[in-house]
Amino acid sequence: MKKSIKKSAVEVASLGIDLADQWSDWVTLDDAGVVIERGRVKTTEPHLRAQFGPMAPTVIAIEVGTHSAWVSRLLRSCGHRVVVANARKVALIHQNRRKNNRIDAEFLARLVRVDEKLLFPIEHRSEEGQQDLTILRSRDVLVGARTKLVNHVRGISKAAGVRLPICSTEAFVKKCGPALPAGIAPAVKVLLEHITQMTTHIRDYDRTIDKMPKKYPAAKLLMQITGVGALTAVAYVLTVEDVHRIARSRSAGAYFGLVPGSDDSGEDHEPGRITKEGDRYVRRLLVAAGHYIIGRFGPDCDLRRHGLGIAARGGKNAKKRAVVAVARKLGVLMHRLWLTGEVYEPLYNANRQQVAA
Repeated sequence: MKKSIKKSAVEVASLGIDLADQWSDWVTLDDAGVVIERGRVKTTEPHLRAQFGPMAPTVIAIEVGTHSAWVSRLLRSCGHRVVVANARKVALIHQNRRKNNRIDAEFLARLVRVDEKLLFPIEHRSEEGQQDLTILRSRDVLVGARTKLVNHVRGISKAAGVRLPICSTEAFVKKCGPALPAGIAPAVKVLLEHITQMTTHIRDYDRTIDKMPKKYPAAKLLMQITGVGALTAVAYVLTVEDVHRIARSRSAGAYFGLVPGSDDSGEDHEPGRITKEGDRYVRRLLVAAGHYIIGRFGPDCDLRRHGLGIAARGGKNAKKRAVVAVARKLGVLMHRLWLTGEVYEPLYNANRQQVAA
């Protein structure tokens, strides 16, 4: 379905598509920014290929989202150059009070015609990398669901007057099943069966993930760091994908939203909370590794000493600040090891200071 706004032989300078689950709106502009055509197309591979395949190669702007990865690959296979916009950083789009699909498509086309950097473009990972990352994220969803079930069983047991023993999630059914109050045991029987099944499936995922570093050698470099297992290393590599995507290692903390935001005004320079931009899944894994590193089982290393030094300052949320600081430095260190291929030295900075002294 399409509606011609201006019939002419004018060459298309830019094209914007606002992707949606069923129908996507699109608009084309000429060099002067005049609308050539508007239209709607079903968001399916055959319809998109039929609509945009015959077009002469042009630059196409789309928003990042559920469909942007496969649509961008499809459009590139048709010969077009595709710019995937991070719309959350484009105030013209996400703060527009007259927001609708047609207007968004036109905004995308106009912005990419003027300067594609205005769209804060992102690069999608490869199809193979996306498939492998899906395994990691599926495991994460399953772990979260199992945790909710365990917490539910603990909660209703406590309400019945029984506090279940502390144990690992994997051992929950075996250790806590016999201790359940008699009155609720029949009600949670199915839940315990689901928890057991989930644990089995999570172990299957773990075995698959443990083999992935053979496929991604960069992950092996990152696993030199105690506290960074196959899951964290592979997730880091698959999310960044190209080590040169981060301009310098010091920027890795900002890439995963682990640096304080700022709201400078005049002479006031107040640091804010961490930005929490970038991939939240990897950020969560880095924070979990930070907890381990400064925890009681963490090895002596520069990262641990750095974190414990911050925690020792005391004050409100000192432990949380220390964990985030370690996670930030860990993200930087992982990028540096990946970039240089160096052997990890846990006390590299400490040894340098001793030599200097």
